[in-house]
Amino acid sequence: MQITETNAEGLKREYKVVVPAASIDEKIDARIAQIAATIKMPGFRPGKIPAKVVKQRYGSSVMGEVLEEAVNETSRNVLDQNNLRPATQPKIEITAFDEGQDLEYSMVVEIMPEFELGDFSDVELVREAAEVDEKEVDEALERIAAANREFETVEDRAAENGDQVVIDFKGFVDGEAFQGGEAEGYALALGSGTFIPGFEDQLLGAKAGEERKVEVSFPEDYGAEHLAGKAAVFETTVKEVQAPKTAGIDDALAEKLGLDNLDALKAAIRDDFRGRYDQISRQKLKRALLDALAGRYEFEVPAGMLEAEFEGIWKQLTDEMARTGQTFESMEKTEDEVREEYRAIALRRVRLGLVLAEVGRVNDVQVADEEVNRALIEQARRFPGQEARVIEYYQKNPDALRALRAPIFEDKVVDHILAQAKVEEKVVSAEDLMKDPDEDGEAGEASDKSEA
Repeated sequence: MQITETNAEGLKREYKVVVPAASIDEKIDARIAQIAATIKMPGFRPGKIPAKVVKQRYGSSVMGEVLEEAVNETSRNVLDQNNLRPATQPKIEITAFDEGQDLEYSMVVEIMPEFELGDFSDVELVREAAEVDEKEVDEALERIAAANREFETVEDRAAENGDQVVIDFKGFVDGEAFQGGEAEGYALALGSGTFIPGFEDQLLGAKAGEERKVEVSFPEDYGAEHLAGKAAVFETTVKEVQAPKTAGIDDALAEKLGLDNLDALKAAIRDDFRGRYDQISRQKLKRALLDALAGRYEFEVPAGMLEAEFEGIWKQLTDEMARTGQTFESMEKTEDEVREEYRAIALRRVRLGLVLAEVGRVNDVQVADEEVNRALIEQARRFPGQEARVIEYYQKNPDALRALRAPIFEDKVVDHILAQAKVEEKVVSAEDLMKDPDEDGEAGEASDKSEA
């Protein structure tokens, strides 16, 4: 095999590769002999079929297989012999080949950038933490009690905000009833915002036995596309008006929720707050670390990676704009200005992804199968009743499984860096902890280059 480097510019490498005809012919002959030994053809004894006959029938497919195998094998050799770490899949173009002649092809590959990681002992960060305020616990108890309160039927009284009405209803669009627009004995809490905007308001003041025509419009972004934005009329009968009972905050409430007593309920609420606070604290610390890393490194990134990242986040933006009706004019920016901003975001994300990947590579950060399995089970639990299908999907889709593994790897790399950094603990109020220092969440993320 002859390898000639034809271009070395930045992170791009181009090669001309020549594979001798003898090597190709040898592989073809070996494959033909293998086929001849296993197939059956009329007029020939098994294993005695002439190679020429086999080649006439299978030569074309064998040639294709051998060429693909030769290109794959020799392109790997090019990478190995030149100590190259490809950033993207090499682009191969066969430039010359005829039967009995040398195989020639060009290979263009972008390589991973080389940069000095250094150590992270001089990285200074603040980990914010908030204590659970008993006032928050009390407010949460009141919300829980309100959500679990019971209602009692009231006679000869108009429905008020906060009441519950039991209704029969049937909806019509353009005079036609539609699927899913009908129910009997439905308990609707007025003021809950459960139904289409405007529906509940039109039942205020209604009494048991009263019939009303409720006129509303489905939101433009309504889930059922055939109803989105459409005007509808609901013929509604109020069967009962029910007033809320006083919400008790006591052991009975806790028992209703499956807990032993009120103290156990309070403890569960505190644990929930602590879990949320810890999660937010972790997110903010990680964001601060990524900001610090972004300021430490300036190196060229592979153009293919950058373009793929940009196209991905640009599609997310334009899809969201199409869904919400937002325009560049409403942003008070030109499309070119927004493109420039998002390209900068893409550059930051790719560069951070490469830094984290390199930290993981150099320090042999590994993700155990058990960790992936736990993440898979957690993901499956988000789809009750479909757990088996979700697990099967991931098991059959390596890309999806890699996407599940990537954040685990990233978190382990982040932990590795944090263990070296100077992290100061700071107690703050819950309100301050909740403040987002950077409204542009995308800018703080790292692109998934986790195991590049």
